[in-house]
Amino acid sequence: MSSSQPLSSAQQQLRAAFKRLERLLPGRVASSLRWLRHPASRWARLPVGLVLILGGVFSFLPVLGVWMLPLGLMLIASDVPFLRRPMARFTMWIIDRIEHWQAKRHR
Repeated sequence: MSSSQPLSSAQQQLRAAFKRLERLLPGRVASSLRWLRHPASRWARLPVGLVLILGGVFSFLPVLGVWMLPLGLMLIASDVPFLRRPMARFTMWIIDRIEHWQAKRHR
């Protein structure tokens, strides 16, 4: 997508979800995610997204986790229009739950 084209509503929602997620992640992970989101990183984003999805499917193994599945889907959603809105909403919902749980824990 060229930078002169306006972002669709779904793209804006997914972008906001990524930005909010990046604020929760450690610095190195957040900067890697920012790099993967860049349009020039498309050829890296797709394989990384697929590997994360595969890792999420095999989350019963050590080191791999169920967290990998939604992150992989988010990366793929950057390039697959029909996934953008549902993944943005799901991510925002998950972050709301995490922040609610953290606030409850710190009371």
